[in-house]
Amino acid sequence: MLYALILAGGKGTRLFPLSRSKNPKQFLKIINGKSFLRNTVDRIFPLVDKSNIYVVTNKDYIEKVYKELPDISKDNIFSEPENKETATCIGFSAVKLLKKDKDAMMIVLPSDHYIHDQKVFIDTISQGVQIAERRRGMVTIGVKPTRPETGYGYIEMGERINGDIATFKVERFLEKPNIEVAKDLLIKGTYLWNSGMFIWRADVFLREMQKYLPKMYKSMIKIYESIGTESEADAISNQYSIIDGISVDFGIMQRTRKAYVIKCEFLWDDIGTFAALGRFLKEYRGNNVSGNTFLDSSQNCIVFGKDRLIIAFGIKDLIIVDTGDVLLVMDKNKDQEIKYLVNLLSEDGLEGYL
Repeated sequence: MLYALILAGGKGTRLFPLSRSKNPKQFLKIINGKSFLRNTVDRIFPLVDKSNIYVVTNKDYIEKVYKELPDISKDNIFSEPENKETATCIGFSAVKLLKKDKDAMMIVLPSDHYIHDQKVFIDTISQGVQIAERRRGMVTIGVKPTRPETGYGYIEMGERINGDIATFKVERFLEKPNIEVAKDLLIKGTYLWNSGMFIWRADVFLREMQKYLPKMYKSMIKIYESIGTESEADAISNQYSIIDGISVDFGIMQRTRKAYVIKCEFLWDDIGTFAALGRFLKEYRGNNVSGNTFLDSSQNCIVFGKDRLIIAFGIKDLIIVDTGDVLLVMDKNKDQEIKYLVNLLSEDGLEGYL
């Protein structure tokens, strides 16, 4: 049976101070009045019945997910005791689904994407399901680059395979490049952005985990054996305490020989940075703004205002974020360094603002 798994346990550090530890970005309502999490559920619903839509999140956010998704059964919300990267949360969810259904097919979706043209999205995912089933493949969705982006991983397209939507064997995965390499990849035309969306059978995923992450696999099997017993919660907690977390890209996708990539034809954006979010704000005199703002003689700035008036005069290439208790002013070119900034704030005793 077909299941959707939505990843919603991250803290969204790169959107600080809009995103905070108590209200991370998957719960933010910025683009269309709905949270990113709500939009993700609504997007996949035409293909997957709500009874088969699952969410995996951190224990700290479980109540927020319940509140945000009242139409999703609480039994469909998986709670992690701590964050141990995407390979772990996907593996944890895979064994939970396998316990229910030995033929579980998983559509794995981050909770913070913007996607336009739902029909094309559904058609693309449907083709991915067919490939994952027929070829027992590990399918990912690739996006044609439109700019030399240093914030995304890349996928090199290999041999073309059959499919209405262009689909390829994966030649290799390439992690986030520097700007010069990103420019070269754009010119070559054989690379796609790695969207972080995946489709595979749960049993196929776990077999690949057994090959490439054997220690994590053993922990997942122990969790699997405990599901439905009185020791389940303790087993999950104990195994998470010994797992070395790693992303699914580094841990499995860059090593598997079963990887396929579908070149998507829908408009996609990963709302992971202020530069990305700024593309959805109102254009104003050569800048992108929201809230109560007035800019003059300024260019290429991104301003997130609230109630109080933000006036900018004679500036360029800045990000300004006003959340009431925090005012962030930073060089637009430092957009990828927010995590470093957050670590500095924590070291300086300012955790209360995080």
